[in-house]
Amino acid sequence: MIYVELFWNFLMIGALSFGGGYGMISLVRETVLGRGWLTEGEFLSFIAVSESTPGPLAINMATFIGASQGGFWGALCATLGVVLPSFVIILLVASVLQNLMKYAGVNAVLGGVRPCVVAMILATAINMALSTLLGFAGRSTDFVPDARSIAVFVLLWALHLLCRKRNGKAPSPILMILISAGLGILFWGA
Repeated sequence: MIYVELFWNFLMIGALSFGGGYGMISLVRETVLGRGWLTEGEFLSFIAVSESTPGPLAINMATFIGASQGGFWGALCATLGVVLPSFVIILLVASVLQNLMKYAGVNAVLGGVRPCVVAMILATAINMALSTLLGFAGRSTDFVPDARSIAVFVLLWALHLLCRKRNGKAPSPILMILISAGLGILFWGA
């Protein structure tokens, strides 16, 4: 039954992911592509929509993927699955955190987890860049660069650098999303 699968898989993703939504992307990708729930292109679109809508990325992704597979109840099961581990862990950590942080072992564990989170986010970003910009999907495929995607990426990066140079700070994420949407309409048509 799809509802149980959605709940269980997103429960595992929520329980085994560190680093928030960005840290989860690689596990979500592996799960949804491995189960045939989404194609690579659909998954990338779901990330874009999840990032563009209000709320945490992980919850948005679980909700959208669940809805695509099982409608309202699928969205509910996937969302509950991804949220439940964090909810329980936060309750436990909040009740004992002050006492645990004084132990060197706890700080050592957290010190070891941080680089892992960075590596997972970086690996996901590289995979997404290779897939989106260069059309590379795996070892047996060739690079098929997408000129429009590369153009949008270069324009957004140039805008980001220009804003940092002029204003001393990065442009608003909302502005970048709106500009991205406009460039998408311009390059891919409405």
